[in-house]
Amino acid sequence: MSSKSLTTADRSQPTRPNDMFDYLVVGAGFAGSVLAERLARGSGKRVLLCDQRAHIGGNAYDEYDAAGVLVHRYGPHIFHTNSAEVFNYLSRFTDWRSYEHRVLASVDGQLLPMPINLDTINRLYGLNLDSAGVEGFLASVAETPAAVRTSEDVVVSRVGRDLYNKFFRNYTRKQWGLDPSELDAQVAARIPVRTNRDDRYFTDEYQAMPRRGFTRLFENLLDHPNISILLNTDYREIADEIPFRKMIYTGPIDEYFDLRFGKLPYRSLEFRHETHDRARFQPAAVVNYPNDHDYTRITEFKYLTGQEHRQTSVVYEFPKAVGDPYYPVPQAANAAIYKQYRELAEATPNVRFVGRLATYRYYNMDQVIAQALTVYKKIAADEAGLREMRNGYRNGEIAPALGRG
Repeated sequence: MSSKSLTTADRSQPTRPNDMFDYLVVGAGFAGSVLAERLARGSGKRVLLCDQRAHIGGNAYDEYDAAGVLVHRYGPHIFHTNSAEVFNYLSRFTDWRSYEHRVLASVDGQLLPMPINLDTINRLYGLNLDSAGVEGFLASVAETPAAVRTSEDVVVSRVGRDLYNKFFRNYTRKQWGLDPSELDAQVAARIPVRTNRDDRYFTDEYQAMPRRGFTRLFENLLDHPNISILLNTDYREIADEIPFRKMIYTGPIDEYFDLRFGKLPYRSLEFRHETHDRARFQPAAVVNYPNDHDYTRITEFKYLTGQEHRQTSVVYEFPKAVGDPYYPVPQAANAAIYKQYRELAEATPNVRFVGRLATYRYYNMDQVIAQALTVYKKIAADEAGLREMRNGYRNGEIAPALGRG
């Protein structure tokens, strides 16, 4: 077997070909890493965690760039959740820096608060409405589709056609390569519209960033003697060489089954990182560009991290049809294909499919973590049930099932 990289988070002995692992975990993002940690620390299992990339952390990986500014290689990752369980779980592996995310949108020559709120509407239209006035304004411009089936239907039913065209339509077309009228309603279902001056992008109870970054969080999470880590590794290279009992798979579900029902489409992103010789580049962490340029947004990382530095680093995001998979494309035809893969997955013994790629669904970070914790609880409960059954057989409390003639 060829030599593989081991991260600094790995405290175990190098893997030996004859070692038997309880679990092979494929993918070192949040889904795989949380399950690796829980299985190792919570159940005493020996875990081999592998990833095709050269680092742990998945898309949440952060690093210091050449200028010494902490950046997110794969675009901004902002932690927010209403789940005390998820927040308390991660708090075992990181201290936090309080952070409330704010976004501006470049529309009609102005930088306006996003999500749309009272100030957005007043500044855009030169009005002086209060909250009740904004409610009345939105009610007067909202359309009533015969049925709410698409993302366009969702947005125009809430804010009308003009705001839809200015803030949503072109952004969505860039992001997805499709018009909102071609996308499932779920894409726009979570977009808030406010009638007050609240300009926070999220309103979750817990909003914070790991004080020393996401990569350090992952290193702490995976710092356990029962966890071995192989990087730059396709799991198929080692599946026949290193023995293991069960698998946690967090990669694309269609690839696991060799595209048996066809390739599931994803949107990808290209990131262009820049460093500028000034302390600030823009007036908010993120500025959206729905109607101008090929990129959708610019993120300035020092807002997210709180780092003090005489220079600043930003990233431009360019949506693409090909590349690393980021966003499952929510259309009925794709859901039908995924359903076939899901049925295969459910019939595959000793493999659990976890995370956004393996379940073909876009999740926020906290949702992925919550899913992984739920899967672990099911694994632990199943194993406890098996132990109880075995003990019952040994103690003669449970009689073996009799065969039928």
